[in-house]
Amino acid sequence: MANIKFVKENKEVIAADGANLRLKAMENGIDLYKVWGKMMNCGGYGQCGTCAVEVTEGMENLSSLTNAENRLLKKKPANFRLACQTLVNGPVSVVTKP
Repeated sequence: MANIKFVKENKEVIAADGANLRLKAMENGIDLYKVWGKMMNCGGYGQCGTCAVEVTEGMENLSSLTNAENRLLKKKPANFRLACQTLVNGPVSVVTKP
């Protein structure tokens, strides 16, 4: 099992290993999107980059970067991930809307 801590929301969610970060956030009422992202997100297909999160702890417990992340996050810090492309395999802390 994986614990996902959403830092800004001060909320911790338990997820099965391999759970999608975006889906777990949405299931638990965590808002990942800024204003434009709410209107223009791609629905979790890794095409828009609006669900970016900052990983503060547990980067080693996440799936490898996808091609979409390499393309959309190339100008962002190394600890940024797209929630829609990230699978959680252990404890992790993330900051939404960085």
